[in-house]
Amino acid sequence: MFAMKEASKRYLWQTLRKGRRKDKDSPTPPASEEQRQYLGETFIKERVTEADFFKLVSLPPHLDYNEWLATHTIAFFNHVNLMYGVISEYCTSEGQACSSMAAPGSVQYYWYDDKGKKFKYSAPQYIDYVMTYIQTSITDESVFPTKFGHVFPNSFETVVKKVHRYLLQVLAHIYHAHYRELLTLGLHGHLNSLFTHFMVFNLEFNLLEDKDTEVLHDLVEALLKCLEDYNQSIQDNAANEDSEETPEDTSPPQPEKQLLQT
Repeated sequence: MFAMKEASKRYLWQTLRKGRRKDKDSPTPPASEEQRQYLGETFIKERVTEADFFKLVSLPPHLDYNEWLATHTIAFFNHVNLMYGVISEYCTSEGQACSSMAAPGSVQYYWYDDKGKKFKYSAPQYIDYVMTYIQTSITDESVFPTKFGHVFPNSFETVVKKVHRYLLQVLAHIYHAHYRELLTLGLHGHLNSLFTHFMVFNLEFNLLEDKDTEVLHDLVEALLKCLEDYNQSIQDNAANEDSEETPEDTSPPQPEKQLLQT
C-alpha cells in the first residue's frame, strides 16, 4: 500500500480529530437541525472509482510543484463546472434554496468586489461570478503560464488557494441544494468521487483553511473513512500516540542500597 507523506498524514489526522467546532471566522454560525441526505450510510459509500486518491495526488519526484498545482486546479475547475452544468437548470434565483448562495449549516456566502465591498447574490449569479473569475485566472498567461520560459508568479499559490476556496463553495451549494437532483440522475457517486479527490488534494498540500472546510466537515470525514489508506493512516497515528503517552523508562538502573551492618 502506498504510504502518505508523514507531514500530510499528521495534518490529516490532526484535522479530523478536532471534530466540528464553531469558528468566529466562519461565514455564518452553524445551524441547528438540517436533513443531510448525502450523509446517509448507503450514499456515502457511492463512488465511481476505487482509485487510491492519496497516491493519485502525491507530487511525483522531479515534477515542479507549481505545475502540479496548476494542472490539478484546471482539472478540478473543469469537473466542478461540468457537475454544476448538469443541475444548473434547477439552480434558479426563484428557488428557495438558491435565492442566496447557501450551503449546509445555514451558511451563506457573500461576494466581495476588488474594493472589499460585500454583496448578496443568488446562487446562480454568485456561481457565475466564481466561474468567470476562475476562467479568467487560468487563462491568464501571467498567472498560469503555458509558454516555454514563462515562470509562475510569486502570488501563484495565493491565487490557487482562492480558486479552490471558490470551488469548495460551489460543491457545498451542490450538496446542500441539488443533491436530490444528482441522486435522481444517478450522478451522486460521481459527485462523491470528485469531492473526495478534491479534498484529498487540498489536505495533501494544505490549500484550504479549517474555516473553509467546516461547512462540509462531516462529509469530508465520512468520505475519507471509506478510503483504505485513510484507515491505515489513522491506525498508524493512533498507535504512535499511544506509544508517546506511555514512554519507556530509559533511565539507567539505580544501584541497590545495602544496609550497613554494625
